[in-house]
Amino acid sequence: MSLTGRKPSEGARGPLLLRALALSVSGLLGTVIAFILLSGVEALVRGQGLGLLGAAWNPAGGKFGILTMIQCSLLLAFSSLCLGWFLSLGCCCALNGLAPRWAARGLLGLLTMMTAVPTVVYGFAAVFLLVPLIRDALGGTGFCWLTAGLLLALQGVPTMTFVMDGAVRSLAAETRLTATALGLSPVQHLSRVVLPLASRSLLSAAVLGLGRAVGDALLPTMLAGNAIRFAHSPLDSMRTLTAHISLVLSSDIGGGEHLSLLLAGALLLTFCAVFSLLARRLSQRARGARL
Repeated sequence: MSLTGRKPSEGARGPLLLRALALSVSGLLGTVIAFILLSGVEALVRGQGLGLLGAAWNPAGGKFGILTMIQCSLLLAFSSLCLGWFLSLGCCCALNGLAPRWAARGLLGLLTMMTAVPTVVYGFAAVFLLVPLIRDALGGTGFCWLTAGLLLALQGVPTMTFVMDGAVRSLAAETRLTATALGLSPVQHLSRVVLPLASRSLLSAAVLGLGRAVGDALLPTMLAGNAIRFAHSPLDSMRTLTAHISLVLSSDIGGGEHLSLLLAGALLLTFCAVFSLLARRLSQRARGARL
C-alpha cells in the first residue's frame, strides 16, 4: 500500500491512461498533417510540377497558378501582425501600470468583450462602416488590403494582449520587491526589467497573432476584394490562400481549381510550422543570451 492508501498498480493506471491519450492525439494530429502535406505533393505532381506555383490564374486556359495568393497572404498577415502586435503591447503596458486604474479596468473589460465577438460581426460592421470610410477618404472600392489588414489586426489584439499580460504580471510580481529596493519607478520597472524578461512571451504572442492572421478565412473573403493579382498598394484588392480555399470549397468545380486548393492547404500548414520553429529558435537564443 502507498501513502495514499492505494495499491501501486492502481496509481500506475493514471499515467498509463495519460500516455495512451497523448499517443492517440499525437497519432491523430500526425495523420492529419501527413494527409495535408501528401495532398499538396500530389497536387504538384498532377498539376505538372511547378505550374500551380505560377503567377497566371486563367481557368479557361488551364492555368491555375497561386503565386499571387501566396504573396497576398504573406503581405496581409505580416502587415496586420505589425499593427496588432504593437497595439497589444501598448494595451499590456496600460494594464500593468501605465494607465489609471479606472482606464485599465475599462480596457480589460473591452478586451474581454472583444474575445466573445464572432469574426463575422467584425466583417459585417466593417462592410458598412470601414469600407465606405476608406472608399470616400482614399479612393478605390474600399474592399482592399488596408481594410482587411486593419480588421485582422483588431481581431488579434485581445489574444496577444492576454498572452503578454499573463507573463508580464507574473514577472512583475517576482521582481517588484527588488525593483523597489533599487529605487526604480513603476515605469522603469516595467520597461527595463519586466519587458526584457518577458521577451519570450512577447515573441510567442507574435507567433500566435501571425498564425491567426495567416489562417483567418472570413475577414479576407469579406473585405479584401478577392482580386487574383499581386498587391502593390494598401488600396489594392487581393485574394489570400484562405479566401481561395473557402471560395473553391463552396463551388462544385473540379480539376485544377481543386488541385490549387490542396496545394494552398499544404502551404498554409508549412508557413505556420516555419513561423513556429523560427520563433522557438529565436526564443532559445534570447534565453541563452540572458543566461
